[in-house]
Amino acid sequence: MGYIQAAVLSSVSFFLGVLFICLNVDYRLLFTPLTDGIVNDGLEFYTTFYNSPPAIKGLLHSIMGVGLLGLVGKLHKWDDSAMFFDGSSLAAYIFSLAVYLTVGIPACRTVADPVPNVDTRADRVEALRILSAGNTIIIVLLGAILALQAGEQWARRLEANILQEAGPQEKAKPAAAAVDAESKKNK
Repeated sequence: MGYIQAAVLSSVSFFLGVLFICLNVDYRLLFTPLTDGIVNDGLEFYTTFYNSPPAIKGLLHSIMGVGLLGLVGKLHKWDDSAMFFDGSSLAAYIFSLAVYLTVGIPACRTVADPVPNVDTRADRVEALRILSAGNTIIIVLLGAILALQAGEQWARRLEANILQEAGPQEKAKPAAAAVDAESKKNK
């Protein structure tokens, strides 16, 4: 495993960790009957998350960039493995970034900083549930990226084992073909 693979795996794993922390709140918002306590917990959690210091937001966004650059760097090789595994991983990563940018940030803004006289409590609760659903979609996409990267490593190891087993037999074939060609030439 090289540095580029480590950059991809570490950034994806980091965000899965952050989203699993959010899943503690998201699960109750999505899959249990809503009560005022659950809604208040969600509002407090995402308000704290939204009002975090800029350094934390900068760290999150820079790690997103590292993951994106890692996948583009892996795709640069452009062999079959890169086309199938890394291309699919890049598509899933871009889709998860799109969900974050188009769903996560606006919903979090509505939850944490509602527009006065426009956003009601019902709007904030709906934005909270949409944010939770978006986080769940991102978790599935990041899990798919990890599965694709594991599949790529499995395929590479399988290919290396096949080539190692076939190595002596393949080396003998060109030598035998050269002897046959030489004997045909001499006749």
